[in-house]
Amino acid sequence: MGNLEAGITREAAFALLQEHNKDPFHLEHGETVEQTMRYFAHEFDPENEEFWGIVGLLHDLDWEEHDDEPELHTVFAAKDIEAAGGSPELIRAIQSHTSDFNPELPKPELQMEKILFAAEELTGLIGAAIAMRPSKSVMDFEVKSLKKKFKDKRFAAGVSRDVIRSGAEMLGWELDDLFARTIVAMQSFAPDKDTFVPVAE
Repeated sequence: MGNLEAGITREAAFALLQEHNKDPFHLEHGETVEQTMRYFAHEFDPENEEFWGIVGLLHDLDWEEHDDEPELHTVFAAKDIEAAGGSPELIRAIQSHTSDFNPELPKPELQMEKILFAAEELTGLIGAAIAMRPSKSVMDFEVKSLKKKFKDKRFAAGVSRDVIRSGAEMLGWELDDLFARTIVAMQSFAPDKDTFVPVAE
């Protein structure tokens, strides 16, 4: 695939995230998706793990400040990321995950962009499901439990099941496969952080 340059360090990216997000949920969600993306990068694109991680960290940079304008989600972020030195490749990858809201934005093409599209929404559903469990941990969470929560539209109603389905389809993965892979991805960093902030309704 070649080397992808983010144009911004992880430290600078996190500082940017903190500048625009005060809610602990949004900071945690950024870090959760970052670590999930890093896990998938190990399998699909190890030389670009840092890029994948920064994409995950900043994917919802502008959501807290502009959640009332979903069709412009990531359009505001693009300006802030560019001002901080972020590369066009970084901005494109981040914007691709909201192409379902705004058809003018680029659609996912790279494996990384497809995984962001599919897994970002799913991590929220998994986090919400884990918060309801006695263990509050992803380490004992199974696909069959996730499937039940996925089918219950009232549970974490803000999580788009259609986006998750579309993401699996883009990747050419069965839904169960996406579920299993994303759970394992979250388990990979759970020993350091085994509880997750519930998804915002």
